[in-house]
Amino acid sequence: MVIQAKTKDRFQRITRGACPAWHAVRGALVMACLSQLAACAHFQPKQLSAQTSIAHFEARSLAAPGLRAFLAANHVKEPAPSADWTLKALTLAAFYYQPTLAEARERLLAAQAERITAAERPNPSIAVTPGYDAGVPGAVHPWVVPLTFDWTIETAGRRADRLAVAEHQAAAARWDLVGTVWQVRSQLRKALLALYAARQSEALLTQEAGTRRDLLRLLEGQLRAGNVSSYEVAQARIALDRVIVATQAAAGRLQQARIALAGAIGVAPRALTDVRFSFADLRTFPLALTRPVVRQQALLERADVRAALERFEASQSALQLQIARQWPDIHLGPGFAWNAQLAGDREWELGLSLPLPILNHNQGPIAEAKARRALAAAHFQVVQSNALTQIDEALAAYDSARAQLRTTESVQGGLRNALHSVAAQVNAGELQPLDLANARLAYQAGVQECLAALVQAQQALGRLEDAMQSPLTVAQKFMRTAQSQVRIARASP
Repeated sequence: MVIQAKTKDRFQRITRGACPAWHAVRGALVMACLSQLAACAHFQPKQLSAQTSIAHFEARSLAAPGLRAFLAANHVKEPAPSADWTLKALTLAAFYYQPTLAEARERLLAAQAERITAAERPNPSIAVTPGYDAGVPGAVHPWVVPLTFDWTIETAGRRADRLAVAEHQAAAARWDLVGTVWQVRSQLRKALLALYAARQSEALLTQEAGTRRDLLRLLEGQLRAGNVSSYEVAQARIALDRVIVATQAAAGRLQQARIALAGAIGVAPRALTDVRFSFADLRTFPLALTRPVVRQQALLERADVRAALERFEASQSALQLQIARQWPDIHLGPGFAWNAQLAGDREWELGLSLPLPILNHNQGPIAEAKARRALAAAHFQVVQSNALTQIDEALAAYDSARAQLRTTESVQGGLRNALHSVAAQVNAGELQPLDLANARLAYQAGVQECLAALVQAQQALGRLEDAMQSPLTVAQKFMRTAQSQVRIARASP
């Protein structure tokens, strides 16, 4: 649909043989191009070198000024050189250095940048198609200079629907970042627990090896006296060798645990060479974790559940956008043409164009959007169902591990009393030193069983924290502060 109007007027030519209207149009175009160039973004290359990245990684330290500032921003005092790093301080160090958090943060920034694209309006366009008409006899200036515009007006609230899609996608990316925060904390806690278990196991095995050496020495004396057989001495020697092998394996696990802990923090292993650690947080257990309110809150606040819900809302907004696209946009196309010839005509026109929804009504994209919404709803149900199962399984495993730990602690108490009784009887001359060595071995075995039960219970607690994605052993305020700070933290050497 085109509406035209025509006006004529004579005007003074600026220079003979030239087209004044064309000069004006050219000047306007030049000014428009210059203004656009001034407003455009320019590419700035960014260097990425594997060697430089490795150098920065190797230079990371728990004594870095940037890390100290990050700890202070989260109200955690940096441990002194002779002090121990707690789980809370190590968690913040991991939040500061861990590259997986940097990647998740950049994903969030990319999702937030998509909102800028969604909010943009279509740019108008201009078209200039100058022509030369020498067919008119006696024409002084046979130039024809048409100038047309195209201005798109979006209808049916499409821009608002695009913004809604982008907002929900950005919210989903924010929850993905929260989930990554929990993954980082979970890996750090597992690595610290493995370090604690390996260190304690090595110490207990070293004590057992010393006791077995004493036992072997006593049995060799009994063998010389003819009170025991060589078979018993050989069995004691084999048991000692097995303990030595187990001690060496524990030392290897200790080194591996230190490397894993460094990786969980995001630093090189040598950065932990002189660092001391506190394991007090790994000997405590929170109470009342089976309360229905805790379970319900965890089920509603898990990061993956919230992210799936936001993606469902995004699919719903995307369906609204496709439905809105049934209605065509309006295109305004005003134009102006100058044709001097003999009369010096100037023509202007008002253009209005609409696509005709005759062959389709956007049924295909609408059907695809409906299917994606149904898929997002099904995925949300799967995520929530898996979360419910994971929470219930973790609660059951945690209760069972706590019961086993209480039993082993009771057994250890009985073995301790038995050891004290045997020691008293040896001092009184009622029993032999060999009996004391055997009682000490039994007690040490009980201590190792208690350590294994403690580690198992702490592992169950870690799985429960992962299932609930809730700071069961850390204040909620601390985690929220860490999550907000990690978005702006920049790891530096």
